[in-house]
Amino acid sequence: MKSMTITANPGQQPSFRLHRNSFGRLVFTGADGVAHENVIPVRAFPITSPDRGLSVVSSDGHELAWIDGLEQLDAVVRKLIEEELGSREFMPEIQRIVGVSTFATPSDWTVQTTRGTTTFTLKGEEDIRRLAAPALLIADSHGIQFLIRDQKALDKHSRKILDRFL
Repeated sequence: MKSMTITANPGQQPSFRLHRNSFGRLVFTGADGVAHENVIPVRAFPITSPDRGLSVVSSDGHELAWIDGLEQLDAVVRKLIEEELGSREFMPEIQRIVGVSTFATPSDWTVQTTRGTTTFTLKGEEDIRRLAAPALLIADSHGIQFLIRDQKALDKHSRKILDRFL
C-alpha cells in the first residue's frame, strides 16, 4: 500500500499530517514532527452528532488532536478518517421492524436495516436503551448495537411492535 501524506488544515499552516503506513495503519505526525503510529480516530458523539467532535488518539489512548468538525478537513483527509471509522464502527440503523417471534423475551426480531434484512435475538427489554429523544439503541444477544434514530419516523406496524417492548 502506497503511503500518502495529507494535511488537516487546507490553505493554512498544517497542524498535523496523517497518512497510512505500509501496513495500512494510520500515522499521525504533529506540528512538533513527532510521528505516532497506529492512531485511532474516535467520535465524541457518534449517534447524536457523528460529524462534530472527533479526537485522534494514540495507541495508548492519549489524545493527539481534536477536530471540531469533519467539514473543516480537506476531502482526502476526511475520506481517510471516514474509512478508518467505517472499518471500526458497525451500527446498522433499523428502518423497519418486520416482525418478532414473541412479545416475551427472549424473542427473535426480523428487521430491515441500512445494511440489509437481518434477524437477531433480544434477550430482555433492558437491552433497549433510550438515547436522546427520539433515538433508541437495541443490543442483540451477541452485543451488536442496532440504532433507531427516530422511533416516531418508523412505520405504524414497526411502532406498534416496538411499543410492546418499551
